[in-house]
Amino acid sequence: MVSTRAFVNLQLFIGCTIAGWLVPVSFAFLQTGMVQKPPVFTAPFQRTSLPSSGRSIHLVDSVGVRKERDSRVVAKASMGLKTECIKTVAASLFAYDGHVPIWQTTALMTFLFSSLSFKLKTMLTPVGLANAMILAIGLWSTLGWRAWSLCVLYLFLGQAVTKVRFAEKEKKGIAEGRGGRRGPENVWGSAATGLACSICAAQGKSFLGLSSNLYQLGYVASIATKLADTFASEIGKAFGKTTFLITTFERVEPGTEGAVSAEGTFAALVGGFLLSSYGLLVRLITVKGLAISSIAAFLATNAESLLGATLQGKEGLKWISNEVVNFINTLIGASLAMLAGKFILGM
Repeated sequence: MVSTRAFVNLQLFIGCTIAGWLVPVSFAFLQTGMVQKPPVFTAPFQRTSLPSSGRSIHLVDSVGVRKERDSRVVAKASMGLKTECIKTVAASLFAYDGHVPIWQTTALMTFLFSSLSFKLKTMLTPVGLANAMILAIGLWSTLGWRAWSLCVLYLFLGQAVTKVRFAEKEKKGIAEGRGGRRGPENVWGSAATGLACSICAAQGKSFLGLSSNLYQLGYVASIATKLADTFASEIGKAFGKTTFLITTFERVEPGTEGAVSAEGTFAALVGGFLLSSYGLLVRLITVKGLAISSIAAFLATNAESLLGATLQGKEGLKWISNEVVNFINTLIGASLAMLAGKFILGM
């Protein structure tokens, strides 16, 4: 009995020992991959089926993406077209030699005059503003931005010098009427000659036997003449100490028609030179043209004083107003410059 029980106990001991060794070893083999796991079969071209609601969402997303992409393409093309249109119009508006389509100039001037109306109304009467716009369209359409900017410079400089000691001039009764604002008669008295020269210059290289450059010189000289006259008159009224009549050299009060002073005479030289210099800057005239324009403006201003002393306001000549004299003044300035350009410079 003892031997049998001992044998059974020996078998149990051996079995437990073997089991205790095999279990951890097998577990370790499984962890390290030494024991193969059963293969999992995956179809090479397996399709995944979405529920009907999933397919609908997928289709809606695709359509939305395409629409967004198409809208971006259309917007980009539209922006490119607008940019090209703006470039084309800008190139036409700011063409160096002018010849701008009148509809473009009209649209631009409408925008500019509307934007600057508050400031312009302090310089021009309502009717004067409308006439100034017509003048601006004519100048820009013919000789372009260069001629227009020259006239704008005259307007601002002329307005600035008119305001010099304005209160004192008003007390003496020699100030410009309407608070210094210009009306239509002032617009055309100052710039009718210039517009005529500008129109002639735009007709081609030659018009009526005269070159385009010669008309451009006449244009610059006419506006320079008017600024020289404005400088002479307003500075003479404000600072002139000794004023005398140009015909008899008799002492007269400042503001008398035909009166001149040393201060006003010097101011005339400065005004004519300033505007002629701008004409040179924008290449409407040459360096020699600058000299001719400045001299012509100075001579014409003195001729205007002579006209004022002998004709303006005289009995039977009431129609010769200040504006008529201004027109004749600019005509003289342009004519002198063009004659000098033709026969001295050979233009």
